[in-house]
Amino acid sequence: MKMGVQMNFNEQLQQKAADAEDILKKYLPEEEGYQKKVIEAMNYSVLAGGKRLRPVLMKESFLLFGGQGEVIEPFMAALEMIHNYSLVHDDLPAMDNDEYRRGRKTTWTVYGEGMAVLAGDGLLNYAYETAAKAFDKADDLEEMKRVARALQILAEKAGIYGMIGGQNGDLEAEEGKLPLTEELLLFIHEKKTAALIQAALMIGGILAGASDTEIRSLEKAAYDIGIAFQIQDDILDVTGNEKILGKPIGSDEKNHKLTYVSLNGLEKSREDVKRLSGEAEEILSSFQEKNPFLISLIDSLITRQK
Repeated sequence: MKMGVQMNFNEQLQQKAADAEDILKKYLPEEEGYQKKVIEAMNYSVLAGGKRLRPVLMKESFLLFGGQGEVIEPFMAALEMIHNYSLVHDDLPAMDNDEYRRGRKTTWTVYGEGMAVLAGDGLLNYAYETAAKAFDKADDLEEMKRVARALQILAEKAGIYGMIGGQNGDLEAEEGKLPLTEELLLFIHEKKTAALIQAALMIGGILAGASDTEIRSLEKAAYDIGIAFQIQDDILDVTGNEKILGKPIGSDEKNHKLTYVSLNGLEKSREDVKRLSGEAEEILSSFQEKNPFLISLIDSLITRQK
């Protein structure tokens, strides 16, 4: 990208992320009543920073198919709540045992393990309560049917056949209960990383009235994006600059962690990132309407250096 175009894209992304943040804040629960503490922990978790990429992707998919109105907003907030609940639980001592995330204390270190479990549970449940508010914003029966279908996709991609399924595979692999194969690695990447990207693009399209064929194409593009994103993450762990990344490199090798790079080598990994990102961009460029910002966003995600 040329510098002027790059600056323009960065400014657009910053504004769109800020808009997504405002929508998220609008749907967060009030910190009051006997349940005040768990709500504090929920809001602490969600407002800990983050790029808001999933709700931005959802909105851009919605716009790609000519979506209008506020019916998308409850789903944007809900998806970000689901993403953050998974981080709260990931950070727990029973999982990754992380004390810091995004430069500040993780939820369990501030509120205790029990309250962090409740905060994650609360975010997951409140996400569906929030998404269901889209029914109130639907203009007619057809739009209500779209909301119902979007809810199904959200539940599937976040659940045992989506993100939770991937976390199960990851946990069992770490504990040595499943053999470490490329098939398992791709399953984990698809479910842990790609599934919520699929939810974002598919729900945006569904609520805007995209056809079944177009929704399937969005699902495939999101799979390519998620896998390429995760392979690039593995590449950066080997080749990245610690100052740019903001974290030590080489941690995967030190922890004897199976990665795409350790299985296939750097050269093939880079080739596959290029191939997958090309396939995703080709799909997103094939629709009748175009969204240049969405293409640029996908490119920036996959070719990132941090």
